Amino acid sequence: HLRGMFAFAIWDETDRSLFVARDRVGKKPLLYSHQPNGDLIFGSEFSAVLKHPSVSRDVDRGAIDSYLSFLCVPAPQTAFKAIRKLEPGHWLRWKDGKIETQRYWQPDFSKKIKISEEEAIEETTRILREATKLRMISEVPLGAFLSGGVDSSTVVALMAEESSTPVKTFSIGFREGAFNEADHARAVAAHLGTEHQDLVVEPRHALDLIPRLPKIYDEPFADSSQIPTYLVAEMTRRHVTVALSGDGGDELFAGYHRY
Repeated sequence: HLRGMFAFAIWDETDRSLFVARDRVGKKPLLYSHQPNGDLIFGSEFSAVLKHPSVSRDVDRGAIDSYLSFLCVPAPQTAFKAIRKLEPGHWLRWKDGKIETQRYWQPDFSKKIKISEEEAIEETTRILREATKLRMISEVPLGAFLSGGVDSSTVVALMAEESSTPVKTFSIGFREGAFNEADHARAVAAHLGTEHQDLVVEPRHALDLIPRLPKIYDEPFADSSQIPTYLVAEMTRRHVTVALSGDGGDELFAGYHRY
């Protein structure tokens, strides 16, 4: 019944058991280490789990193979032998030193509906509008990442519909024309009347950031956008606490040639 992203743990005092769950598509991280003595150590970041003296820092050599093959370390594997990711759409129960995990949800593509293209556009817009409106419920300043692409522009347009004040938007630009999307972002921002700010990434930004990447991301993944993503998040955080983005659009609307 929960909507959106979540990761939580519930301790049952009567049953002396722990119930841990992660959202359907794994937007929120959830990591755990099941110790030889039966203890369960869990958290949302590797740095938190590794604070516990019982958690070994030994590298999982199989994870290196996965990283070189898939450009990331897929769940439930992690870069560390002693730590596992709870998979998306799964729960975990701990009791008496033993754990069990189970999938509680998976996408079902078998249910087909017969509607026209116009009806499909209307229904998609309705769902996106509702989803965006729900995520705009916030007790802290709210903004959005805006690349000027279809996904983030759609989210910002829907935010602008719902907001009584100009949406705060943030983007990254490059001096190299082949990579620069800042002009598209500025055009969308002007069209939607947002309060827009952008940062032009220079080589020095990358050189300063690269040594810090292992601490920021905890385990390796081979997406070069991790650098501009961190920089736009760093800039955004000076102005707002929560930012919506177009992430997930490619997965939902088949924007990639491969996944």
